[in-house]
Amino acid sequence: MHFDRMRAVSSGMRPLSRLDKPREVVRQFTPNWFAATMGTGILAISLKQAADGVPLIEGIAEGLWLFNIILFTLFTSLYAARWIFFFDGAKRIFGHSVVSMFFGCIPMGLATIINGFLIFGTSRFGAVAVEIAHALWWLDVAMAAACGIAIPYMMFTRQSHSIDQMTAVWLLPMVAAEVAAVSGGLLAPHLAGPHSQLTVLILSYVLWALSVPIAMSVLVVLVLRLAVHKLPHASMAASSWLALGPIGTGALGLMTLGGAAPAILNANGLDRFSGPVEGIGFIAGLLLWGYGLWWLAMATLVTVRYLREGLPFNLGWWGYTFPIGVYAVATLKLGTILPIPAIHVFGVALVVLLAAVWMVVAARTLRGAWRGDLFVAPCLKAD
Repeated sequence: MHFDRMRAVSSGMRPLSRLDKPREVVRQFTPNWFAATMGTGILAISLKQAADGVPLIEGIAEGLWLFNIILFTLFTSLYAARWIFFFDGAKRIFGHSVVSMFFGCIPMGLATIINGFLIFGTSRFGAVAVEIAHALWWLDVAMAAACGIAIPYMMFTRQSHSIDQMTAVWLLPMVAAEVAAVSGGLLAPHLAGPHSQLTVLILSYVLWALSVPIAMSVLVVLVLRLAVHKLPHASMAASSWLALGPIGTGALGLMTLGGAAPAILNANGLDRFSGPVEGIGFIAGLLLWGYGLWWLAMATLVTVRYLREGLPFNLGWWGYTFPIGVYAVATLKLGTILPIPAIHVFGVALVVLLAAVWMVVAARTLRGAWRGDLFVAPCLKAD
């Protein structure tokens, strides 16, 4: 018995000790991991927005963005390898009612990298950063639109769902398009030709419309589900924050697009629309931001309740990061429009909260990845 105990302890110290074979990392790899690139990317962006010219924080933010590129490349390689070497198992994801939702994390993770090329890359790499961001943005648009249409279609035709099992995870494939819309709002002013700028701007508004109204309809059903069937299992606790994602991103998208629109519309002979578009972006963005305050308060209360009952760690914890981050960036954006210092202070406080949550989740993820605990594909559970 002493020998067995020693062997268990020593095996716990070995990397990937919970997996039968190292290749199980590839076989069990799922899109859930891309939520880590979303959280890391939004932390880099939010730190840059909150830094206010502080070189140390700006340096940390840029370092996180570069690290996120490495992380995204690694995850892309692992997931591509799964489709190459374990095709039959990989395709099962389309029938899984939860894991398939995380396809939306791939374009959203890529969007944070695109935004980084515009926020950090232009000063370091010059015009080539804009060219890279422009090319990647079109790829991101294609993936986001595909997720927003294909995954709901599979929900309607192939997968098994019920209201009592519903969570905010349903939002993930639908929100990807509005995240791409925010990136489009950042990208458009950097493009050289007025027509190219207008194309990206208009398409970004279409992407916003392809996502936000659908997400709002899901939130209506989600409120009903929570009222009737109460909170989901503790393993899905982080999903309580996901509702804040489309709200914060929707607000940020309208304010970003509204800020970029006047100059682009004027350059294309559409100056009669520039004033109203900017005003609508501000007012509608403000209303969505206010709506987000309700979900922020509700998610906080729900999380406190879960913490009292015990909260098991899983990759879903990355669901805390991106919603907080995007709402923080929307708050900071609103603070640049309105001369109310308290809004900026609130945004900085949210960034501090995000940084604290990110460090906890990143440390737990690193430990779980080292031990192999987190490499589990639910769609293979029958194997």
